Amino acid sequence: MNIPAELKYTKDHEWIKIDGDTVTVGITDFAQSELGDIVYVEVETVDETLEIEEVFGTVEAVKTVSDLFIPVSGEIIEFNESLEDEPEKVNTDPYGDGWMVKIKCSDVSQLDNLLSAEDYKALIGA
Repeated sequence: MNIPAELKYTKDHEWIKIDGDTVTVGITDFAQSELGDIVYVEVETVDETLEIEEVFGTVEAVKTVSDLFIPVSGEIIEFNESLEDEPEKVNTDPYGDGWMVKIKCSDVSQLDNLLSAEDYKALIGA
């Protein structure tokens, strides 16, 4: 199970890469393996400002659909449009080409509440 130490995580199995007040978000290797083959990623909240833990999109796999929860309050400034044609990137490269959105944080103090790699490993029993 790949859990990069330099990233932060949520209890909802999302990873967060922090770059100043902008964060990149995707789902973890654990989440994509639990979901199975991902066939569709839908994000219709670009240019919207959402509060922490609101739903910003969905991931559809062969057997289920899962909501995506925004890990910090802020504006969704970019969607990884390559996922429209190649949603399987979330399975093959969840921490790279499979990223989902970029968010401009409105409250960077919320980043302090995210899980470390060690905390996330404990959460999933890795």
